[in-house]
Amino acid sequence: MDYFTGALKKYADFTGRARREEYWMYILIYMIINVVLAVLGLDAISALVGLGLLIPSISIAARRLHDTGRSGWWQLIVLIPIIGLIVLIYFLAQDGHDANDYGVNPKSVTTA
Repeated sequence: MDYFTGALKKYADFTGRARREEYWMYILIYMIINVVLAVLGLDAISALVGLGLLIPSISIAARRLHDTGRSGWWQLIVLIPIIGLIVLIYFLAQDGHDANDYGVNPKSVTTA
């Protein structure tokens, strides 16, 4: 849950890097919330949650792409039907690079 709240704290922060674990845990919790709301039949609330989490989702994806050495603008590749989505998922699933233009590798940073 810390990954989800951490992404919300960086609501519109498009700078820096996000580890693979941070990104995919955010997506997992996001999907669980949507499935629960769909099962309960709360479609209107699900739509509001999706709208509220749109900017954090874009920002964490941009930080994840930064970790792989790519610009956040690569998210626009999903506008190419099917192939664009596959390529973006491939980019998001890659391991992060060492220090690059977007900062140091978050794996090498220890937290106390």
